[in-house]
Amino acid sequence: MKFAIFGNCFQAKKSVHAETLFTLLKQHGAEIYVYWEFYEFLTKDLHFTPKVDGLIGNDEFDADMVISIGGDGTFLKAASQVGRKNIPILGINTGRLGFLADVSPEDMGITFNEIHSGQYKIEERSILQIESNMGEIKGYPFALNEIAVLKRDSSSMIAIHASINDEYLTTYQADGLVIATPTGSTAYSLSVGGPIIVPHSTTIAITPVAPHSLNVRPIVIRDDWKITLDVESRSHNFLIAMDGRSESCKEDSQLTIKKADYSIKIVKRYKHAFFDTLRTKMMWGIDNRL
Repeated sequence: MKFAIFGNCFQAKKSVHAETLFTLLKQHGAEIYVYWEFYEFLTKDLHFTPKVDGLIGNDEFDADMVISIGGDGTFLKAASQVGRKNIPILGINTGRLGFLADVSPEDMGITFNEIHSGQYKIEERSILQIESNMGEIKGYPFALNEIAVLKRDSSSMIAIHASINDEYLTTYQADGLVIATPTGSTAYSLSVGGPIIVPHSTTIAITPVAPHSLNVRPIVIRDDWKITLDVESRSHNFLIAMDGRSESCKEDSQLTIKKADYSIKIVKRYKHAFFDTLRTKMMWGIDNRL
């Protein structure tokens, strides 16, 4: 198999298992290509020079499978590089929680044995797309986890006028608004009080950040519905964040958020179950008094 590897390039401790990864892949006769930034990090910072078949210099690459080694942030970056290529992504977790990158370094050996024998499954995850009436978004206008609209340059709240399928929903007086896919429901959305959604649900969660009104609550809608946002701000600008990548927008921008016309494929082990992940990662049902 041909693998493309992306990794965490900022924290050495999150890449200490890279040598084991390369050894395992070579044992299975894999063809290995590495994103140039990660390769440079391995050679210069970790003083480890892996034997590879080539480097990935831009978004133009092909592979049977992409491997992300790091945390969920590294996985999201890899997903943005994969884009519409339809290449499944395996996440090896050397970060903290790890919902997307959920294969532990200790399980790499058995995981690659399973992959080599074709014993794995692929889950398709929906993507959000954002458009602005002021022109194209400068960066990658798609998000696997969430798109957030946030205040900028001021401690004052922003007013976000939200419509669903061109029908007025409400005006959020808040620090921001998080629009999340089911995949992203356990990320930023969860931290601001959003609901946990089963990954294969065809839904989108809309959750305000620090709303001024206590009776404003998250809402879950169908993922084939269109969300339109008009923002008012005292500073006359605001931020949009797509899986953590942010850029500034002017106050008179109208944003349209909808489900993208492609999905991201995630590699899971056959025995993987979402509810097991909830119990182990979030310690559901554990009574700390016992």
